[in-house]
Amino acid sequence: MPGQSQLLDWVIEPFRNDHDRMEFSCGNASLDRYLKEQAGQDLRRGCATPFVLVPKQSPGLILGYYTLSSYGIDIGELPENVAKRLPRYPLIPATLVGRLAVDQRHQGQGLGEFLLMNALHRSVMQSAQIAAAAVVVDAIDASAVKFYRRFGFIAFPSIAGRLFLPMKAASGLFR
Repeated sequence: MPGQSQLLDWVIEPFRNDHDRMEFSCGNASLDRYLKEQAGQDLRRGCATPFVLVPKQSPGLILGYYTLSSYGIDIGELPENVAKRLPRYPLIPATLVGRLAVDQRHQGQGLGEFLLMNALHRSVMQSAQIAAAAVVVDAIDASAVKFYRRFGFIAFPSIAGRLFLPMKAASGLFR
């Protein structure tokens, strides 16, 4: 995790058109393309809300980003030990962290963890207003699966790369 002095130098804010997304490169073509070509459309259409990490001294420069949206988990996709503790609704409300990426020039500095903690905190705060039982992520590769597992995310038994964190566990990270 970044040091306290570094945290004071950054801000995570909703994506705007004046953010310089063309300079962003995380090393994954689909995540780069999303930010450059689709993030603004998803925001306008109400499909996802992108958030960007920018340095306070250079507010247009994107160091990393993530997206949040509403999601419904098919209760049959959850592990049995989790599903049995939930109501038998066909869909369980959740928050989806659809994408999370850090620019290659800033990887290895704890920014991914910083972004994830911010996404989880926003998810926990929002779940007090609009119910969500979990946070869901779709890990893009094995390295991402390992990253999310460090924070307690649990794999869906039948969907490779999809993981979830019960909202109760997410809120426990902030006590």
